[in-house]
Amino acid sequence: MEFLYEYGLFLAKAVTLVVALVVIIAAIAGAANKQKQGKGHLEIQSLTSQLKDVTNYARQVLLDKAALKKLAKEQKKEAKEKKKQGEDNAPRLFVIDFKGSMDAHEVETLREEITAILCVADKGDEVLVRLESGGGVVHGYGLAASQLQRIRDNELSLTVAVDKVAASGGYMMACVADKLLASRFAYIGSIGVLAQLPNFNKVLKKNDIEFEQITAGDYKRTLTMFGENNDEGRKKFKEEIEEIHVLFKDFVHEHRKDMDIAKVATGEFWPGIKAKELGLVDDIMTSDDYILSHYPAREIFSVKYAQRKNVAEKLGFSVAMAAERAVMRVWSKAQHWIG
Repeated sequence: MEFLYEYGLFLAKAVTLVVALVVIIAAIAGAANKQKQGKGHLEIQSLTSQLKDVTNYARQVLLDKAALKKLAKEQKKEAKEKKKQGEDNAPRLFVIDFKGSMDAHEVETLREEITAILCVADKGDEVLVRLESGGGVVHGYGLAASQLQRIRDNELSLTVAVDKVAASGGYMMACVADKLLASRFAYIGSIGVLAQLPNFNKVLKKNDIEFEQITAGDYKRTLTMFGENNDEGRKKFKEEIEEIHVLFKDFVHEHRKDMDIAKVATGEFWPGIKAKELGLVDDIMTSDDYILSHYPAREIFSVKYAQRKNVAEKLGFSVAMAAERAVMRVWSKAQHWIG
């Protein structure tokens, strides 16, 4: 028994040493890889090639040999005709996905993707942004909208497709587009501003806890979570919110001049089909249908900037996403929606 105990102890020490060495080597390799490759990398994939693979597979399954042979001859003839007419140089379509969170941190990858496209795009090329966002912080989505404006400033056509939702800051981004598409039941609009915070002052007083706050400037802090708020502070805070709302309305109206901004800037949102009637979107169409409408006439590429994350960042991101999903579930249950 003593031998087995000593052997087990030795084995445990050996395993611990090996694991420690593996961790150290992995950390060194990870650090070297981070220094070598940077924080992220660009991924460009041909959606045209993917669609061709799907099409060819389906044809192989569904068509007989005679039909396949006939189709191959027709495709060869079409390819020669296109080359003769110079259609091989048709404008390209670049596709970006933007799924925004409350703090709009995704703008960091968006700026990388847009910069990459602007470095290689030619006049006549088009950018399609598949956008999904319920909005968030003003400064974050203001920057995201400015990133999309870079595309138009460089004389490229910008199309935004909303399959699910573009509300508040999400719509601030979407309205920049030359052409704005939405699916029939996507939620569009919410041109308004919201700010809210709890106040624990009564709880502190009840427990004989004093809260002190020293500021310089009459309106350095209008409302606070722990101090005693007053009507003057509330009035000033309301004025600030109204000012942001005016800027929001002006921004939307600048990009969609034919829309009755007073009618839609109420904070309400509408399904895509109603949003089209109100002038919030240009057409009812999914992003999938829009891409297929350009296939196979144009070369279509997806552009994605993938950021590398360490274990701690991945864990934090997972927790944050779980919390955001929980909040969205509670919020959605409070709405009078079908589903």
